[in-house]
Formats: sequence, structure tokens, C-alpha cells
Amino acid sequence: MLTALSIAVVTGLSAAVGVVIARKVGRGVDTDGFFAAYSVFLVLVLAASAVRSAVLPRLTRARDDGTFSTVLGSYALAISVVAVPALALALFANDWSARQLAAGLPPSAQRIAADALVFLVPAAVAHLFAALAASALAAHDSYGTAAVGYALGSVLGLALIIWRIDEDGIVACAWGTLLNGMVTLAIPLAGLLIRAEWHRPETFLVTSRLGELARASSLAIALQAFFVICLRFASGLGTGAVTSLTYAYFMAAALVSVTASSLGLVSSVPLTRAALSPARASRHVVSMSLVSFAAVAAAAGVFALVGEDIVHAALGSAYDGGASGEIGRLIVLLGPWMAMSIGVTITFPMIFVARREQRLPLLAVASIALHVLVTSLAVDAFELAGAALAMTISTGIVLVALLLLLSPEVLLVGARGLLLGAAVIGGLAVVSFGTAGVLLPEEPAAAVGVVVFCATLVAARGLGLRQAWGYLRTLD
Repeated sequence: MLTALSIAVVTGLSAAVGVVIARKVGRGVDTDGFFAAYSVFLVLVLAASAVRSAVLPRLTRARDDGTFSTVLGSYALAISVVAVPALALALFANDWSARQLAAGLPPSAQRIAADALVFLVPAAVAHLFAALAASALAAHDSYGTAAVGYALGSVLGLALIIWRIDEDGIVACAWGTLLNGMVTLAIPLAGLLIRAEWHRPETFLVTSRLGELARASSLAIALQAFFVICLRFASGLGTGAVTSLTYAYFMAAALVSVTASSLGLVSSVPLTRAALSPARASRHVVSMSLVSFAAVAAAAGVFALVGEDIVHAALGSAYDGGASGEIGRLIVLLGPWMAMSIGVTITFPMIFVARREQRLPLLAVASIALHVLVTSLAVDAFELAGAALAMTISTGIVLVALLLLLSPEVLLVGARGLLLGAAVIGGLAVVSFGTAGVLLPEEPAAAVGVVVFCATLVAARGLGLRQAWGYLRTLD
């Protein structure tokens, strides 16, 4: 609950930053340039999430074995090997990096991207080390300190943005992001120094730990690269297309993050301490995903009915007319991607619990190559809707591959359970919100749709939701 609440606070405040940008800066060249640079931050922050998934089982075992200090130090040095070159590119080659990221945008957008990279990449590096500190605390069964750090960092970052954006423009968002990262790192690091069980370090195995992190982050970066690739193709669709896709993706990813990410993170430690059979792995994936599917289906139903009004109310006059409707439609179109992403988010930490991560780099490279082809064809045929379709297809292929890495049995049983659960919950959402939409005006229909959907979920809980909640209570 602490982890989910922290993620919800962080996600809500991130949404508030998006609202501030929309109302203070609008939608155009400046936002396109900033979001092009922000995509790098997103990639590295997702790598930080992968770090948490990868190191949690190792640190848990290391604490039991009395080698915690050595393993933690090795991971910290391994992260530094990646962090130092990234910082060098951001601080000393930011103009060149911005030109690569925003090649399809005007020179003014490239300048915005270059200015933002100087602050966004150090912020992302801070998040990488914060993820390691939070994982080390979790190995000691402590989640509250890291949750406070993430939430407080977001609060202070938003406060700085609101304070400076009128005078300094969109670059203030990069400043706030950096402050966010520094606070997010400082609090769990301080808690770790006080709480952890320290032993005399032995030999630091930096190379092997770097290999583990590389394998872990390779797929996480590839998944985030799906979005970056879609942005690159969207940049050729005209001014504002990158911004529309970014806002839609943020809102869709937020739902996945609050539900599936928190469940995936906090279940790693108990799964590491228990035996992970194919039967339990299948039950874990299906049960955790079903809980998240319900939230995603409800949100998609609301956006299907009143998405344009919600976007316009949140983002302001710069998103009048077609822009707000475009973002609302994109969120609905990203519904299947959300379902696939939930499955990936729940399954990914289990790969490290089961020690099956050796083939992740190969999967990452193959999935990116396939995604480039799929996105090119889809965007050419369907424009921004094609980007949503491409992300769904590529993420679905990754989900199948991850289930297969666990075992063929997990693929067979897990995929069947996920498809059945998504079909049942999605069908209930379509009937609930669709019926309300036919009978009532849009705003009342959205409210009634939520009530009817929740009622039907309770009535149909025997189709899997009761078992899912029961399994969730068994984790300890």
C-alpha cells in the first residue's frame, strides 16, 4: 500500500507538471523540443525500474548470506560505469545529442532539447541510484522511507516548476525534474545508511554486476524505446503530434504504473524467499494482472465517453477542438497496450527471481528491430493511431517471450488466463460504458458507467477476481 500510494502521488504530480506545461507553454515547437529530450529521461528512469527488479532478489539473498555490503557496492560501481558516459553526453555534447533526438523538428525545438538535457540526464542518474537504495531497503523489509523520498521529491520538483516557469519558460521543468531526482535519492540513501546491516566488503564484482544490470535494463530500455521510436515517426506528422502522443502515453502509462508496477515491485522479495514453481508463476501473473485490468478498463471507459472534455479541462485553451479529442482517442486506443504492458510489468520481476534473465538482451534487440518495422508501417497507414497499434503489437510479443522464458507451461497457462481475464473484464467494461453511453448524455453516462462496471465486477467475481484477491492476500 505504501509503494502504491507513493507511485500514485508521483504519478499525480507528474500529471500536474503536464497540466502546468499545457497551460503555461501551450502546444507547439517548445513542447515538442522539451518532450524529445524528456524521452531520454524516461528511458533512464525505466532502466531504474529495471534495476529495482533485477537487484531485489540478489540483495535479499545477499542479506541472508552476509554479503550485503559487497553486493550493494558492486551494483553501485556498475551503475557508475553507465552513469558517467551518460552525464558526459548530456553536459558536454548536449547540442549534438539534441540534434539526434529532434532531427525532424525545427532548430528552436532542438535548442530547447539541448538546454533540457543538461538537467534531465543528471536527474535520471539520480533515479538510477535511488532505485538501488530503495531496493536495498526493501531487502531489509523497509518500504516506507523510499516511498516518502519519491513522493517528497515530486512535491518539491513541482513547486520549483510552478515558481519559475512564468519567468524562465519550459526549461524550469527540467530544473524541477533535477530537484525531484536529488531528493528522491537523498532520503532512501540516508535511510539505508541507518537501517542496513553492514559487513566488511570483500572483492567487488563490478563486471558481473554490470552484466546483470545490462541484461535487466536492456529489455526495460527497449520497452521505453518503443515509445521513443513512435515519437520519432510522429515528428513527421506535423507540429503538435509529438506532444499529443506524449500526453496520451503519459496518462496511459500512469495507470499501469500505479497498479502493476507497485504489485510487481513489492512481490519480488516474498517470491524470492519462496519456491517459484511453474504453477505458482502462472497464478502470480494472472492474479496480479487481473487486479490491474479492472482499473485500466474503468479508465478507458471513462475516456471513451468524456476523454475530450477531461483533456480540455486539464490542459487548457491550447488544446481546444481537435487536439483534446485527439489525445482522448489515443488514450482509448492505447487500452490494449495497457493490458499488454500490465502483463509485462508483472512478469518482468519474476524473470530475475527465477534467474532466467540471460536471454533478455537478445529479446531487447529483436523487439526493437521488429518495432521499427511495425511502427513505420502502422504510422504510415494510420498516423497517430498507428503508433498506438504498433506499441500494442510489440509489447504483446514481448509478453509472450517473457512467459516462455519462465517455462512453456507458464506461457500456456498464463497466456490463457491473461486473455480470458482481459476478455471478461474488457467485455464488462464495453457493456457497462457502452450501454450508459447509448442511454444517457456523455457526462452522466461516464459516472453511471463506472458504477455499473464496479457492480458487474462484484457480481462476476467468481470468474477470477475473487481468486486473484485471495492470492494477493497470501503474499508475505
